Amino acid sequence: MIFWQLFYVFFTIGLFTFGGGYAMIPLIKSEVVSRGWLTEEGVIQFIAVSESTPGPFAINIATFIGTEQGGFLGAVVATLGVVLPSFIVILLVAALFSAMAKNRYVQGAMNGIRPVVVGLIGATGALLVLALVWTSFPSTQSGTFNRSGLVLLIDLATLFFGYKLIRKKSLHPIALIVISAALGILVYGL
Repeated sequence: MIFWQLFYVFFTIGLFTFGGGYAMIPLIKSEVVSRGWLTEEGVIQFIAVSESTPGPFAINIATFIGTEQGGFLGAVVATLGVVLPSFIVILLVAALFSAMAKNRYVQGAMNGIRPVVVGLIGATGALLVLALVWTSFPSTQSGTFNRSGLVLLIDLATLFFGYKLIRKKSLHPIALIVISAALGILVYGL
């Protein structure tokens, strides 16, 4: 039963999410928490791990949640579920692209979907920032303000944008992850 549920949930998420892995986060959080598979804090931890491991975010998080719920087979089923809709859609789009690209209804639909994707990604960013600076967010328990988390966020953003401004290129993501890990160890681990 859990394998069918994993496949169904992640197939649905993959089918109805536009804009990549970050746009999936609100739907993943809603589905996984409502089914009792993870707590909201657990989802945030899985997001952090999924983002920092190699590979596409959506596949990573589906694999991790699948493993948590159903072991190796659960990982395979959840990963297949999240990948299959995109695979099918890409095959259909590739087959029909020339006819669909100039269709005004298709262009209108895509123009309507774009702002929603931006909103979903923005909401996810806001959720992650709030979870960083408020220890009990998003649960309903009263929590405490995490000054260290806010200082780290500001320091890393300053480092990233300062480097980009001075060097005229972006700081490599791996360097940013290593610096973030080192700062996290210094602030929280000691």
